[in-house]
Amino acid sequence: MSPTATLAWQDGQPYSEAFGDVYFARASGLAETRHVFLDHNRLPGRFAALAEGEVFTIGETGFGTGLNFLAAWQCFAEYAPEGARLAFASVEKYPLARDDLIRALALWPELAELSEQLINQYRSLPAGFHRFVFDKGRVTLTLMVGDALERYPELDGQVDAWFLDGFAPSRNPEMWRPELFALMAEKSAPGATFSTFTSASFVCRGLADAGFAVEKVPGYRHKREMSRGVLTTPSESAWRAPWYGRPASNFKDKTVVVVGGGIAGASTAASLAARGWRVTLLERHDALAREGSGNPQGVLYAKLSPHFTPLTWLLLAGMGYSRRVLDRYLADASDCWQPCGVLQLAFDDAETKRLKGLAEAGFPQDFLRFVTAAEAGDIAGVPLEQDGLFFSEAGWLNPSALVAALANHPDITVRTASGVLELDHDEANGLWTARGSDGTLAVGEAVVLCQAADTVRFAATAHLPLKAIRGQVSELPESEKAPLKTVLCGEGYIAPARRGRHTLGASFNFERRDTELSADEHAGNLAMLAKLSPVLFEGLDAGSANVEKLAGRVALRATTPDYLPLVGPVADATRLAEVYSPLANDATQKLTDPAPWLPGLYVNAGHGARGMVTAPLAGEMIAGYLENEPMPVSRALVDALSPNRFAIRALMRGKKAGKTRD
Repeated sequence: MSPTATLAWQDGQPYSEAFGDVYFARASGLAETRHVFLDHNRLPGRFAALAEGEVFTIGETGFGTGLNFLAAWQCFAEYAPEGARLAFASVEKYPLARDDLIRALALWPELAELSEQLINQYRSLPAGFHRFVFDKGRVTLTLMVGDALERYPELDGQVDAWFLDGFAPSRNPEMWRPELFALMAEKSAPGATFSTFTSASFVCRGLADAGFAVEKVPGYRHKREMSRGVLTTPSESAWRAPWYGRPASNFKDKTVVVVGGGIAGASTAASLAARGWRVTLLERHDALAREGSGNPQGVLYAKLSPHFTPLTWLLLAGMGYSRRVLDRYLADASDCWQPCGVLQLAFDDAETKRLKGLAEAGFPQDFLRFVTAAEAGDIAGVPLEQDGLFFSEAGWLNPSALVAALANHPDITVRTASGVLELDHDEANGLWTARGSDGTLAVGEAVVLCQAADTVRFAATAHLPLKAIRGQVSELPESEKAPLKTVLCGEGYIAPARRGRHTLGASFNFERRDTELSADEHAGNLAMLAKLSPVLFEGLDAGSANVEKLAGRVALRATTPDYLPLVGPVADATRLAEVYSPLANDATQKLTDPAPWLPGLYVNAGHGARGMVTAPLAGEMIAGYLENEPMPVSRALVDALSPNRFAIRALMRGKKAGKTRD
């Protein structure tokens, strides 16, 4: 997966034992970074020339200690206009452990302010994509963990300047292959530049063969030569299904209407407001987070598959991003966010086998590790009978507190008691109008629907296969006899007490759609607790609980047939079937006609019981679409979450797309 870099420290400098090379020059690493990567990509001048709202994207082939990223960020902060933004995408096969990163960056005190911000967000990094957000959204880092030749094909975005970095070609030849240079050309924006410290002839030839005009120039200090260049012969991009592409993004005033005030809507609003959008957040209830995001406690953890399905990749990326969001927005609210860890306990032999498989899949130990029942009991503070996995960086949160914090932005206008009944698009002025029972509620160039299953209430989205599933949580008073210290998960979950009460659940009821408390579902939650931890069940006196009067809460989750959320632009379903009708006869055809997008209409819905993990990251994806930024997840995952996927699959099977209902 993503083994951590093994370092030796020689005279206080980090040295890679795997590659037998230093991470930066002992005496002048920062100065060399500025000379090679900043000056020879002409970044000070290019940053200064950026327009208001313009995004500049840097791609890097070896993150290492993050020195190049921090130097570029510092340069951007000095030269770029306030409204411009920096997107930095980098890859790293062997990420540094956090303690090593702290020690390495301490060598550069003039970067201390920026280094501290990176360190504060830097935790375990399993394989895949990881999104970091800095400077209130002005700077983003997309760190792709894995081999460069595996990760860069997955990047969904275009690069303006390349930092071709890594250990010396003689020490790490895999990083300097022609295949990587071809990928750089494919992912480059017109006129993209590159620079690198090496002037090795085979590197220069490979870059030239990929379409870059290459020149050798004086290197830094004792290094005689380095290389730089510009893309002069763009490569043909590999075919991509147009129904999974990106609509044109040419919004002038950056006004957006977000419908739905739960975690999906608030996350979307926050990601867009951070990029200068003026957001109107509409919620039909009299307050935010009154539906699925209104439970007293939610759990931040991921039920992963050792087979690395699209859902697993989404959960891995979402876990890290949500943790960074929580640390940013709820760091000082200990009764709303507790990174106490999560124990995922094995409830039968098959689950034990699955959890052991995950523990052996190469995840970082500080992300997850296998624990015996005795170890699990020591972590939880109560005796346990099952082995399991411990996610040390996970925990519980109060979802409504996070929603409120995300929506608290000067560019977000929250309007409650504002149910949307109609959506109209005026092609003449390019504006959407959201109307309620009393008339116009909001107007914007774009609309993002974040209403869970209610997203299908509009004609444009009625074909989306969203269905509601009822879930009920129960509450039990805390007890000194059961001092639970971490979240326990199995077939359900129970969290440590918040304000004197534990939350446990949640039921999955496919038959009912009401929100009245059910004694049967309370009983089911208590039975789950008895199986999860008999000692905890007894210590909380759960056997004496009156299920007719037990406190709890019911909400409706929204999910899809493949259990992945719907995130992205919406196409006209009727025209989509017409444009791509040849797929009904031959699903392998590589059609090129552009998709019939409904201009400015997007959805972020269908997160099911995983919204705390997936919805914040999905908000970043929506911002990526609207701002034409690199995506925070792989291209394959972008496609897997497309709202068009079910209509296209139905077309390929010769069926009519439609909603899936119980």
